Amino acid sequence: MVACAEGLGVPRGSPMFRHVLYAVAIVGEDKITAKVDYLKKTFRWSDAEVGIVACKTPQLLRRSKDTLRRLSEFFISQMGLEPADIAHRSVMLTYSLDSRLKPRYYTVKFLKENGLVKCFPSYYTIFQLTDKVFVERYICPHMEAAPYLTEDNAAACKGEVPTRFLSA
Repeated sequence: MVACAEGLGVPRGSPMFRHVLYAVAIVGEDKITAKVDYLKKTFRWSDAEVGIVACKTPQLLRRSKDTLRRLSEFFISQMGLEPADIAHRSVMLTYSLDSRLKPRYYTVKFLKENGLVKCFPSYYTIFQLTDKVFVERYICPHMEAAPYLTEDNAAACKGEVPTRFLSA
């Protein structure tokens, strides 16, 4: 298991090494190779980028192929992010796609496309915010201009994409 973890590019002295060992123990050494190949194919990552991801977010090695595929489709196809950017900010892949990533993406995209957000940080920053801070920064200030924003964001968090978000 140690050799398998080191083979992923995670140094033995790294604080994340024990997490990678845990992932190898849970998933199994034989399946780790298949999971790494799947990550490379699905996210279009190089061996080095998979190593970066394994070091930063080893819990991704335990995610299902379906979850990884859905995350890849969202980040690459829908958001248009570059595979290398995703690898370097792989913590984004640990957040819930349906209750955090998509709702925030749709909400901020709506605000941007309607000219309500002038200074726009990266989606990485937006995804990292706590729910309270996200609401304070991106929903409350725009309640007058977009009175249904709270309800639309709440609906998006439940998996429903409001038509106002799609038509923006």
